[in-house]
Amino acid sequence: MDDPTRREIFERWRRANPHPTTELRYSTPFELLVAVILSAQATDRGVNRATEGLFAVANTPQALLDLGLEGLKSHIRSIGLYNAKAENILRTCRILVERHGGQVPREREALEALPGVGRKTANVLLNTAFGEPTIAVDTHIFRVANRTGIAPGRTPLAVEKRLMEVVPMEFRRDAHHWMILHGRYVCTARAPRCGECLIADLCEYDEKRNGSSKGAGKTIGSG
Repeated sequence: MDDPTRREIFERWRRANPHPTTELRYSTPFELLVAVILSAQATDRGVNRATEGLFAVANTPQALLDLGLEGLKSHIRSIGLYNAKAENILRTCRILVERHGGQVPREREALEALPGVGRKTANVLLNTAFGEPTIAVDTHIFRVANRTGIAPGRTPLAVEKRLMEVVPMEFRRDAHHWMILHGRYVCTARAPRCGECLIADLCEYDEKRNGSSKGAGKTIGSG
């Protein structure tokens, strides 16, 4: 895929959704951190249901430590792998209180040192909480980047590095939001909705369905 085609793709996504953001509900960087840890192998909708009650009673590192392991588990039992996630969240809370004054750090190295936080989660925090032009590559973005030809790569890290090379800076902060929404609602894994795709005429997917090569239709959804 050439650079003008990539630019047109991101121009279309921006026109359709000028201010995309995560579908996780949060009001502070710490709430976002907890939500993203919980979101692994879980839906954003399911995480939002759990955190609505949790954050009403405890939404700071110290408050979660005071709530305790069983108290935390009682709020997140509906989330997959909740036992391990609860332990990681409380270990993270302890580090935040003891090393960072109860605040979520803005440095990648410090974020990735937190239990339950890898490169993808760090990128989400840096981008969504702190406004950095990072790109977090999840399964949706990995699929969209490879299937469309925007940034092919064999691993999430390879895709991330390629995206950081080819996505124009003006789109970089919002790129992963547009791509995750596109992958979640249009360019789905098993039955991509090519006939309703905003970028079908620009996409390099060689199995386009429903005669979609003429493009435009529904957008990627709201942010």
